[in-house]
Amino acid sequence: MSTPETFREIADVLSRGPALALTGAGMSTDSGIPDYRGPDGTRRVTPMHLSEFVGSSAARRRYWARSYVGWRRFSAARPNRAHELVTHLQERGQVGGVITQNVDGLHQAAGSTGVVELHGSLAEVVCLACGAREARAALDERMAQRNPGFDADSDEIRPDGDVRLEEVAVEAFEAPLCLVCGSDMLKPDVVFFGGSVDKPLVEHCFALTEAAPSLLVLGSSLQVMSGLRFVRRAAKLGTPVVIITRGRTRGDDLATHRVDGSLDTSLDALVRASAQVG
Repeated sequence: MSTPETFREIADVLSRGPALALTGAGMSTDSGIPDYRGPDGTRRVTPMHLSEFVGSSAARRRYWARSYVGWRRFSAARPNRAHELVTHLQERGQVGGVITQNVDGLHQAAGSTGVVELHGSLAEVVCLACGAREARAALDERMAQRNPGFDADSDEIRPDGDVRLEEVAVEAFEAPLCLVCGSDMLKPDVVFFGGSVDKPLVEHCFALTEAAPSLLVLGSSLQVMSGLRFVRRAAKLGTPVVIITRGRTRGDDLATHRVDGSLDTSLDALVRASAQVG
């Protein structure tokens, strides 16, 4: 259990210069967007794999039918207290840039600046055939026009806006086509499972990590290498690594400070401690 002294020690770390924040799906759970894994790191749901998506029109129709339903809830999500507190720490000069593994845009909606979207953003769609881009909101309007009677619903939402639907509902859905080339190879501009982050973006994040006086990990189990590699780089350089999230992470043995708890409560305690240190 974390003590006030733990937060004073973390506040002291942040007082030495603005930390680089690395955030994961746990940031957005209080906004109604659950993460893929439980506190023990076990995956709750299996997302669509990139090879499946590009492999067939049927898979793409299935994705877009589910995403069309999920977008209603996903796009309605709003920043929660944890997002607001990250912005507050930025304004105090204790957090600098933010590398987020999330694709929901909630850090920016909360007013955070210098946000690097490691896995892309659901707000944009790209055609894999010709490279044309389109806003997700505009595509949603087009899908509504092409599917006027489609009223399927789901009580589930996933971090990528996907949901679970019955196959009969999927078969009734007409998938969107690219406005430029007419292909059905439209894909949200996010990194699917099985895909990889563009190398220049990875190198940029490594540079941010190497320049930061500390690394503050929030709401990530670090189960995938896309985030864990920055923790490993920071630890290799002797940079303090602070991890605040529920449950175990793959970076626990590299952390100089570790808090197992809810983000809103923990960040509130950190802000109070920072006021005393500052």
